[in-house]
Amino acid sequence: MSRIKVNRLDLCYNRYRGEFEEKALQVLRSGWYVLGPEVENFEKEWASYIGTKYCVGLASGLDALWIAFRALGIGAGDEVMVCGNAYIACVMGITMNGATPVFVEPDEYDNIDAEKIEEKITDKTKAILAVHLYGQCCDMGRITEISKKHGLKLVEDCAQSHGNHWGGAKAGSFGDIGCFSYYPSKGCGAYGDGGSIVTNDEEIAKKIRIIRNYGSEKRYYNVTVGTNSRLDELQAGLLRVKLKHLDELNAERVRIAQRYTKGKENPEVKLPKVRPNADSSWHQYVIHCERRDELLSYLAENEIDTLIHYPVPPHLQEAYKYLGHKRGDFPIAEKYADEVLSLPMYNGLTEADQDRVIEIINRF
Repeated sequence: MSRIKVNRLDLCYNRYRGEFEEKALQVLRSGWYVLGPEVENFEKEWASYIGTKYCVGLASGLDALWIAFRALGIGAGDEVMVCGNAYIACVMGITMNGATPVFVEPDEYDNIDAEKIEEKITDKTKAILAVHLYGQCCDMGRITEISKKHGLKLVEDCAQSHGNHWGGAKAGSFGDIGCFSYYPSKGCGAYGDGGSIVTNDEEIAKKIRIIRNYGSEKRYYNVTVGTNSRLDELQAGLLRVKLKHLDELNAERVRIAQRYTKGKENPEVKLPKVRPNADSSWHQYVIHCERRDELLSYLAENEIDTLIHYPVPPHLQEAYKYLGHKRGDFPIAEKYADEVLSLPMYNGLTEADQDRVIEIINRF
């Protein structure tokens, strides 16, 4: 009996190996490796897929986040709402610009509780960062309403939400800016780092293109102090291949999630919920268990790997000690950190392995 890993990236590669290798050779033989036709075509195709007018390819998802807030003019003295159980990169995107994160407790869907946002708004609040954690959509109807009512910018972190929907529209299409990561484990993952920003605002797209390329629109003429954050041609080409198959890959993950949900019988384990009017791309299948550490060890003893996303909420990280938060400030986020557990979830996970995971959980 072989060990079941929490994730395997080789299976998806092997499934489409011919297409990936043909594209890689095509790019390598082209002699054009930075900001060429593959990036340009991927940007058009990704924008079309998400339902926005523009996409700008970047070097990583973190770059997408911090560049997004910079492009929106958010910096020192400004506050940005963000979910208290988000990955720390979300918070870094805010603080790297000198702005202050204002943490909001998560709801029963593991995302920002939209009904708790307004009570935190001050005259310093400039934006809401809606993080679609685990592939679950935030309540974009309510969040969009709040952002418009208070004149706030709306940024979506879609790093874990590639192709899922709220109200029939795709994650990333609601805000002023949608940020994506193409880290290899993501739904439309690359074979290295990569990211992008999508928007319907031509001026924002233009500004981001300038920032990503040393602050220059024309070579050697720099209008601002920018950075080097360019999605490379090889990754863009491989992402174009993956994008062609993304809907079928997401559909497979939905089937795996449905089998997990249908098979679970252990009352110790709380299953993930999908928000009404939404679907999930199931980047992770995250359960809650008050005896999480015992369950984790039990699964490991039975040759099943898991991960905790995430064991320490951002407000308790040493990096953000200067914000002055302490344990007990955000009890729901802290509770989630103590009880969440991500089960094996990847394209190519066999039904036999799914059944084994279900069986061991039910025996716990």
